[in-house]
Amino acid sequence: MSLQSRTAETTGRSGGSYRCLDLVMVYFAAVLILSNVASSAKIVDPGFSLFGIPLAFDGGTILFPLSYVIGDVLTEVYGFRASRRVIWTGFAVLALSSAVFFLLQNLPAEAAWETYAGSAAYDAILGGMSHGGIVLASLLGYWTGEFSNSLVLSRMKVAMKGKYLWMRTLGSTLAGELADSLVFVGIACLTGVFGRELFITLALTNYLFKCAVEALMTPVTYAAVGRLKKIEGIDTYDVGISFNPFRTKPDQPAPRRGCS
Repeated sequence: MSLQSRTAETTGRSGGSYRCLDLVMVYFAAVLILSNVASSAKIVDPGFSLFGIPLAFDGGTILFPLSYVIGDVLTEVYGFRASRRVIWTGFAVLALSSAVFFLLQNLPAEAAWETYAGSAAYDAILGGMSHGGIVLASLLGYWTGEFSNSLVLSRMKVAMKGKYLWMRTLGSTLAGELADSLVFVGIACLTGVFGRELFITLALTNYLFKCAVEALMTPVTYAAVGRLKKIEGIDTYDVGISFNPFRTKPDQPAPRRGCS
């Protein structure tokens, strides 16, 4: 790997100077929306327990870990600053989807639809997406977890000089998923979305399942990171930048090491 600084060409590239960043952002946003709908739609009980604690989980647990895989790829390839932009975009998308479901919940229902489906069914399944508790839990859990994940991965990359990607993705996921699970399940239980008696069960199952998915997806993460670095011709190290998630002023460009 050459240590010479390299600036990506802008010709023919979407998302400014990158070819694939916008595409990755779209996948990220799609995973967020689908996982939040699934979280509201169903609680799954696989029928077994760990140390006497039933391992039930909300439906979004199946898909949401992919957002952390994508988040790892974003930070590893494009750096914290690009990841910060994508995380805030995801936050806006989640807020918009909640607003749409809230609007639909409060619009008058058509008579025929009310007979075969009904507002009660909508409220029970999709109404959770517009319920103040699930919206607050989803937004704060997502925001806390994703920024924790990106920050830890970015710092570990610099400290480890770009080595041991598997250790960095797992380490950042352990931190990010812990923050996300505690915040999401805690707020959801406190606001009545889930019963308070489910806090330990849901928090533990969410955390273990999501971390397990991250571990299983490590080969996919390696493949995606390698492919994107080759396409973009970069390997970003976040040195001398601000890790403030609320920063709006541009940082000085982070060093990009050419992959050739």
